[in-house]
Amino acid sequence: MRLAPGAMHPAAGPAPAGWRWQRVLQAPHRLGFLLAMGVLGTSAAWWALVQAGRLGLGPGLPYALSPTLTHAAVMTLGFIPLFFGGFLFTAGPRWLGLEGPSTRQVLPALALQAGGWLLWLAGAHLHAGVAAAGAGLAGCGLGLATWRFTRLVLASPEPDQTHARVIAGAHWLGVACTLGLATAVLLDAQAVARLLVLTALWGFVLVVYLSVAHRMIPFFTTSALPMLRAWRPGWVLALMIGAAAFEAGAVWVDAAWGDARAWRLVRGTLEIAAGGVLVALAFAWHLVKSLRIRLLAMLHLGFVWLGLALLLGGATQWLAALTGQVVLPLAALHALTMGCLASLMLAMVTRVSCGHSGRALVADNLMWGLFGALQLATLLRIAGAAQGAHAQTLLGATAALWAAIMLTWGTRLANWYGRPRADGRPG
Repeated sequence: MRLAPGAMHPAAGPAPAGWRWQRVLQAPHRLGFLLAMGVLGTSAAWWALVQAGRLGLGPGLPYALSPTLTHAAVMTLGFIPLFFGGFLFTAGPRWLGLEGPSTRQVLPALALQAGGWLLWLAGAHLHAGVAAAGAGLAGCGLGLATWRFTRLVLASPEPDQTHARVIAGAHWLGVACTLGLATAVLLDAQAVARLLVLTALWGFVLVVYLSVAHRMIPFFTTSALPMLRAWRPGWVLALMIGAAAFEAGAVWVDAAWGDARAWRLVRGTLEIAAGGVLVALAFAWHLVKSLRIRLLAMLHLGFVWLGLALLLGGATQWLAALTGQVVLPLAALHALTMGCLASLMLAMVTRVSCGHSGRALVADNLMWGLFGALQLATLLRIAGAAQGAHAQTLLGATAALWAAIMLTWGTRLANWYGRPRADGRPG
């Protein structure tokens, strides 16, 4: 009898109870995801505390580094590459037809990243040099992980390495941006540091997301809805990567000519065009049919936010060109980061964690509620981008809700990583 993915194995006996660190080392995804949850939960609680202090509801904190830069860097380069590492050293070797590294082999790379970003947060209050050291350690850890994954790609006998090669190239850009961030902070060039974080967001983080989405969303969809046909032509991936590369370059053009009316019109037009194509792609990937299955719907709705973010960004550029005023300056950025990236993170990490812990591939009421709360938090953050009287209150509410969502989600899944699979199988 063939079992459905995540079903209980008939021969499996009851697994011994209790959370054990040794079990975290049984699979790379356990370690990578657990460390990512630690950085995510710490940074979420820290940001909520910062916002509470701004509202006079918490202690005033001393800052050695801009809290906005601190927040942007850890949200872009902190926990997300750790999730990447857990996923790539679990699924990546299968893509490449190779045996992957053991968890102990990737432990130094992942531990350096997690420790480095916790040091970054501490250094933001202690000394900029401490923060720079933390980013430097994280960059070295990311470099080790990228080097190991690149070696797998180069050794692969598989004829189709497109997704893996794109991911490896994006990771090297992430390494350069992280080490550049450390250098910029050390030299007190915080404006350059911010540009490097934004470059990493578009050129590293988003490119990896797009590559994985192009490969996995059609696969997950046809696995759950077998009557549908997987559709992922190469030109779709090229178009998405091209849009991300344009935005990464636009970061630097903005720094030089951001107020130029012609540039705003060009950028806005291209963003609206790309956003429209991506929304259409979401429907081509069976968005409507996916809504029947919660976990699948989470993936598809997260992807829709990417097109909406570009549409919102394009509209913002056009309004600025025509009126001379920037309306909702950070709305498009948070539609991307919270709406798209965080939603996809919640869906993908949950799915991988369920599948590799021997649980059913479903989003239960708690997970579905957390996803809904994340959509609400995204809308609150977009509303908070308006420079109105209640903007800071909305930012505080968003930070508190974000922390509640991520701490609840992280605690639940972290509990799985130190326990045996529910079906009694190894892994």
